[in-house]
Amino acid sequence: MSDLLSPATERATSHAAPAPTFAVISGAQVQDALSGHEEQIVRLVEATYRLHGAGDSVNPASYFLRFPDRPTARIIALPASIGGSDHVDGLKWISSFPANVTSGLPRASAVLILNDHDTGYPFACLESSIISATRTAASAALAADWLSRDRTRPARIGFFGTGLIARYIHTFLAGTGWTFDAIGVYDVSADSTAGFSGYLKQSGARGRITVHDSAEELIRSSDLVVFATVAGEPHVTDPAWFGHNPLVLHVSLRDLAPRILLGSANIVDDVEHCLKADTSPHLAEQLTGDRDFLDGTLDDVMTGRLTLPTDRPLIFSPFGLGVLDLAVGKYVYDEVARAGQLRLIDDFFHDLRRYG
Repeated sequence: MSDLLSPATERATSHAAPAPTFAVISGAQVQDALSGHEEQIVRLVEATYRLHGAGDSVNPASYFLRFPDRPTARIIALPASIGGSDHVDGLKWISSFPANVTSGLPRASAVLILNDHDTGYPFACLESSIISATRTAASAALAADWLSRDRTRPARIGFFGTGLIARYIHTFLAGTGWTFDAIGVYDVSADSTAGFSGYLKQSGARGRITVHDSAEELIRSSDLVVFATVAGEPHVTDPAWFGHNPLVLHVSLRDLAPRILLGSANIVDDVEHCLKADTSPHLAEQLTGDRDFLDGTLDDVMTGRLTLPTDRPLIFSPFGLGVLDLAVGKYVYDEVARAGQLRLIDDFFHDLRRYG
């Protein structure tokens, strides 16, 4: 038998792929990569929405892991794949445990796994609660911009729910040039209200800050209403509160009774995703038996396929797409790599030779 390699074996040996690497990126590194880059991240989220709208993505339905012994808690898997110039696949694994708040921990925690487009090998694990909050806030700021272009730009904003997501949304609005004459605050938790009001003052927010005693008072006095609660079912039920036709960022998805949506113009990020899991739009679909109450998607607005009415409340209900997490996560990875600060785990992958 000849000692020479066969041509096929020789080619495989000479063109062997380099051993894959695996990096772990901490929350501190994520924060450093994203802080102060609000405008850039909003542009990235816009580009990702456009890719998704053009069909250059894969974004399956999210999977909800629920627990009989912990009915308020859940862990959600968001797999996705994104095209464009940064081909990347991956998965966000995010938990929501509202009871954490009573012990001083944030409600949500998450990791994001990035997979190589060509080999499928995971190449990074990133702390992702910050990435998730960032893409949510950037999406909200993007929607506020596009959905107010045919309306008088809101001068009075109201935050219904004053946790971490509300803080991130305010940061992204401020970081993309928004200012307000008045900022309203309402939460069922006095501690949360006080904490958020303190953040607003420390951030240098302009405008009069008012803590409202009721949800109705907040909504009626706001041109732009941000819902960022942990509500599991609708608790705002009176359409008359929205008689002044505000722009509503319904980020928490389950605050509004279906009849409020039925009297409004409705924009979502993705129709199939949003009409699931007993969101307010999903309940409206179940009530009416159709989807006629939906006007379209944010991508429809950005591409000019849809002109929005101005004589009704306008509600943006974003389910939250995994492709946004991938885009922001890949941005973070590239920034950390560019700074030479990737923490590679030596020999994370083992036994890479097919026959030992």
